[in-house]
Amino acid sequence: MYKAKVNASHNFDLSEDIVDSLDVIETSVNNYHIIQDNISIKASIIESDFNKKRYTVKVNNNDYDVVINNLLDQQIEALGFEIGASKQINDIKAPMPGLILEINVKEGQEVKENEPLLILEAMKMENVLNSPRDGHIKTIAVNQGETVDKNSLLIEFE
Repeated sequence: MYKAKVNASHNFDLSEDIVDSLDVIETSVNNYHIIQDNISIKASIIESDFNKKRYTVKVNNNDYDVVINNLLDQQIEALGFEIGASKQINDIKAPMPGLILEINVKEGQEVKENEPLLILEAMKMENVLNSPRDGHIKTIAVNQGETVDKNSLLIEFE
């Protein structure tokens, strides 16, 4: 059993039999021809986020946001977990005591996931701390050349 939510307002339950009985032909990559009740329908997948199981589908020139959950997804959600969710990290703390060698970002700057934020020297090793997510730098709580203790606040995200 699948659950589909369209445009965050319309919910549909789809059995495996219904899904298997669809008359769908892929005409090209992400483009499909569907026949339902003797009516021809053209559909295209415009955007997809496989991890969150979210898709934007264009059907006869109308865009629809679709979320599809299978039985396992539904059980995980029933346990109180969000599917495909990642922990929202809003601050970076020093993983160990050390010296701030270099700060690669500025307050207000937009950063991408895995972009280098700063370099922390600890035990004669340079540790590059990368951004855990896309976001904007709210504050930088340290200065280059400053020593920090373990768990000291280094950077906050908006």
